[in-house]
Amino acid sequence: MALSRTARLVAGVLTVNGVLHVVKPSLYDPIMPRWVPAPREVVVWSGYAELAIAAGLAAPPTRRAAGLAGVGLLLGVYPANVQMTVDALQGDNRALQAVSIARLPLQWPMVRAMWRTWREA
Repeated sequence: MALSRTARLVAGVLTVNGVLHVVKPSLYDPIMPRWVPAPREVVVWSGYAELAIAAGLAAPPTRRAAGLAGVGLLLGVYPANVQMTVDALQGDNRALQAVSIARLPLQWPMVRAMWRTWREA
């Protein structure tokens, strides 16, 4: 089975974000929920996970496992997106507020693409 266009897009997003998480984790520190222990380590390791999942999606033998891992990762990082939105809404930056709010529902098509990849691989 070929990787769907949406799953390829998710793999691209995971690759870019994974590199940024590892190379520049300070970008993600502010959006970590306060209850997360060792937030910097979680940021960096989630970047490695994103890179591993993106690589797994590229290879048919690992695509199914990568699809399920992608579902778990995207659901696992959702609280950071919520925290980013909560923090943005407390500030004055209207552009950041709009981006933060828009980002929340955009995660669900990515979860769905990973779910479909898992089921169809």
